[in-house]
Amino acid sequence: MYRFFVEPSQIAGNRIIIEGADVNHIKNVLRMKPGEELAVSNGIDGKEYRCGIIEFTEDSVICELRFIKEEGVELSCPVTLYQGLPKADKMELIIQKAVELGALRIVPVAMKRCVVKLDAKKALAKQQRWQAIAEAAAKQSKRGIIPKVESVMSFAEAIADAAAADVPLLPYEMAEDISYTRKLIRAIEPGQSISVMIGPEGGFAEEEVEKAMEQGMKKVTLGKRILRTETAGMTMLSILMYELE
Repeated sequence: MYRFFVEPSQIAGNRIIIEGADVNHIKNVLRMKPGEELAVSNGIDGKEYRCGIIEFTEDSVICELRFIKEEGVELSCPVTLYQGLPKADKMELIIQKAVELGALRIVPVAMKRCVVKLDAKKALAKQQRWQAIAEAAAKQSKRGIIPKVESVMSFAEAIADAAAADVPLLPYEMAEDISYTRKLIRAIEPGQSISVMIGPEGGFAEEEVEKAMEQGMKKVTLGKRILRTETAGMTMLSILMYELE
């Protein structure tokens, strides 16, 4: 079933109005007809509004609510991915996969060993692009919520934010004892907030790891092999998804 996101104000009683670029997609690409059913989410509460198309206007699709599916597809814990800025367009792939794997927030982080340096203007343009990718991935994976891509944070800002989570995780190539990692993850309870901090291509600087540990982050291992930055986050999120589902 096709899913679309609307603003909360576009859901009023038993009427749902779809506007914007989705109108052309529904009318001219999918060629849907009155009476056909689609799913709508407001991107906030995770609910799925099942509705049937009533009519098309020039710039909207008017639908009638049939029922609300309360049980969503979100993880039982909110997960935030803090990603050290990678080179090229790797961030786009990371955001796409993080959304598919259930992350609620993605925070780009400027770290010491990041090759990419963004000024304010470029950072804003990138954030807008990344947010659009997150929304598209949320549609594709049938998420009930559109994950938020935050503006680029400094390492100090990010570590303070990440350390405030109930379970602050720092996957680190020098960490050992996978039994500790396994025990820590399996002890997570529904509703607890989780943060995952991933370094850039060059990894974390030693002083960054020290600062993270001082703030209360917990070093975990992802195994004996060294993973690329775009692989590490996906691996950690996959493990969390498996355990939290």
